[in-house]
Amino acid sequence: MAHDTIFALSSGAPPAGIAVVRVSGPAAGDALCALAGGLPESRRAVARTLRDESGEELDRALMLWLPGPGTATGEDIAELHLHGGRAVVASVERALDALPGLRAAAPGEFTRRAFANGRIDLAEAEGLAELLEAETEFQRRSALALAGGALSKQAAAWRDAVLGLSAEVEAMLDFSDEEDAAELPSAFSVRVATLADDLRAWLDRPRAMMLREGYRIVLAGPPNAGKSTLFNALLESEAAITSPIAGTTRDVLERSVAMAGIPFTFVDTAGLRDSAIEDDAIEAIGIARAREQLDRADCVLWLGEEGQGPAGAWEIDAKADDAARQAKGKDAIRLSARTGLGMDVLRARLVSHARDAMPAPGEVALNDRQSSLLAEAATALAGTSGESDPLILAERLRLARSAFDRLLGRASTEDMLDALFGRFCIGK
Repeated sequence: MAHDTIFALSSGAPPAGIAVVRVSGPAAGDALCALAGGLPESRRAVARTLRDESGEELDRALMLWLPGPGTATGEDIAELHLHGGRAVVASVERALDALPGLRAAAPGEFTRRAFANGRIDLAEAEGLAELLEAETEFQRRSALALAGGALSKQAAAWRDAVLGLSAEVEAMLDFSDEEDAAELPSAFSVRVATLADDLRAWLDRPRAMMLREGYRIVLAGPPNAGKSTLFNALLESEAAITSPIAGTTRDVLERSVAMAGIPFTFVDTAGLRDSAIEDDAIEAIGIARAREQLDRADCVLWLGEEGQGPAGAWEIDAKADDAARQAKGKDAIRLSARTGLGMDVLRARLVSHARDAMPAPGEVALNDRQSSLLAEAATALAGTSGESDPLILAERLRLARSAFDRLLGRASTEDMLDALFGRFCIGK
C-alpha cells in the first residue's frame, strides 16, 4: 500500500562493484537510524557502518538521506551504496525486512509512487518504461523524449487551448437568455480547426510499434531462390538452415537486429509456388504463412522472377556470382550472399529506407494508447465544424479535454496502471 515503506535493489544484479539499495516511504529515515545509528545531513553522501538489530556488522557503505517531497518518488528516500556482493546485498535486505513498517517493493512500485505523488505523469511513465526496454539508438532517443515530457508538455498545451475555447462557449451560454447575448468570435472555428490539424499531424507520425518491433523486412520468392542464404548474411548468423534442396524452409523464421542504430526484423519465408507438392500439407501451411507475412511487411525483398513479386517489392538479383543465372533488369539490386558481393549496398539502402520511415531521432513516437486518445480528441474537435448549438460545442470540447486528461493519467483505471507499472523491474 502507498503508506508502506518499500525497499529494493535498484542497481544491477550482483555481483557488481557497487549495489544501490533504495528505501522509500515514511519510515525511510527510521531505517537509516536503525542500520547506521542516525540520519546524516540531507543530500550529502557519508560513509557509515551498517549493523543489523543484533549489532552485527553488515557492511561499510555510503548512505544518502533525501527527505521528500522533492525526490524521485515524492516521499522520503534513503539510499545505501553497498559493496556489490550477493551476500552483502542479501544481508542488508534481511535487516531492512526485519524493521517494522518496511517491505520489499513490487515491480514498478517506485515509479508508480512517483506517478501517484505527481512527480511524473502517465506519458512520462510510459517513456521511462520504453527507455528501460530500449535496445537501439532510435528507441533510446525516442524514449528519452517521451520520458522527458515532450508529449506531456504538448498535451498540456492542447488541453489549455481547449479549456480557453470552452470558457468562450460557457460565457456565451451564461448570457444566452439575454437579448444582446454574446456570440462566438469569428476566429473561434479557425482556432478549433488549427488545433485539430495539429493533432492530425501528430497522428500521422510513425508509431512506437515500428520502433519496438523494428522495420519489417520480408524475404520472399520461389523455393531455392536463395532467401535463407540472404537471411543468414543479413543477420551475419547461421539462423536458417540452407540447402540446395528446394523447400528446405517450411515455416516463417524471424530475427531482430540493429543496423546503424535502427531496429530491423528480418523474416525468412517458405518458397512460394502456385501449388504445393501433392499431399504435402505442411508445405501448404508454410506457403499460406508466407503470404500472410507479405501483408505485414514494411518492405519485401523479392528473389523470384522479375515482376512477379508484390507491388512495391524490391527486385533482388540474388545470385550475381552465377553467370548461368537469368539476370534481372538494371533496377534490381545485384548481390551474392555467398560471396558478400553487393551486401553493403543492400544494407545501406535498407538503413536509408528505414530511417525515412522511422520517427525522426529524438522525436516522440506514439504508442497505441496515446494515439487512440489523440484520435479521440481530434474527432471531438472535428465534430464542432459547422455546429452552432453552444451545448453541443461545449460537450465536444469536454470530450477533447477528457481525452487529454486520460493521456496524462489524470483519469486512469487501476487495471491500466497495473499493466503499465508491471512492465518495470523490481527496484524501479
